[in-house]
Amino acid sequence: MTTAIEREVKLRFASVDDARTAIAGSEATPIRSRRLQEDYLLDEPGETLKNRRCVLRVRIEPGKNLVTFKGPVQPSHMKVREELETIVGDGETMLRCFEHLGYRVWFRYQKYREEYALGDAMIAIDETPVGVFVEVEGSEQGITDAARALGRGPGDYLLDSYRALFMEHRRARGLPDTDMLFDGI
Repeated sequence: MTTAIEREVKLRFASVDDARTAIAGSEATPIRSRRLQEDYLLDEPGETLKNRRCVLRVRIEPGKNLVTFKGPVQPSHMKVREELETIVGDGETMLRCFEHLGYRVWFRYQKYREEYALGDAMIAIDETPVGVFVEVEGSEQGITDAARALGRGPGDYLLDSYRALFMEHRRARGLPDTDMLFDGI
């Protein structure tokens, strides 16, 4: 089996319109239209995966459901980690299977995502309950080139997960930890 490596950065934008304007100026090609993604992070009661800095995620969105394992983040100026991902027919059933195996959902988050291609990079506009981000995934050069085409550079790279960004947002406002849902902000 080949180890798949995910390499990505997030870029914060003031609005969806600002993100779309930057992408339009980059000559990126639309590949998937805007849709709601619901992500579920799972772990055992002993938090084995969290303790190893790994993630098991089930993603449910219209027309596509994914199961993803992500290994620990490696030291880099970009977020780099092992990623194993596969399409599943029914995300809800997959969640129930994991629950029967002893896993539980410990964090749930939502975002609206639309995707574009630019060179070997995939660019996604993510509208989250805590702001608008553009996620750029691809080779190191592809990310660098795409970020530059969007008017950004390494000083703008965010390497945090959406959960970490959400928790930072909640703590800064003195709010308790919760799931990152649009109706929960």
